[in-house]
Amino acid sequence: AQMINEMCHLIADGTPMVSGVALSGGVFQNRLLLRKTVSLLESSGFQVFTHRQVPCNDGGISLGQAVIANFAV
Repeated sequence: AQMINEMCHLIADGTPMVSGVALSGGVFQNRLLLRKTVSLLESSGFQVFTHRQVPCNDGGISLGQAVIANFAV
């Protein structure tokens, strides 16, 4: 969690308009990692976005593909 926090700070320091972080991917199925990462990022002033209704792993990819395909048609 600390490494993710540090990397977000490195990226944000080089990009003035960055104030939010989206946490996605199968690694964030680990609730302990997710909870600690969100806590660190929020205490550092980042707005944190996480999955609520769609799985954060590959299960959510097909939904995203369907949404994009819908707009392309």
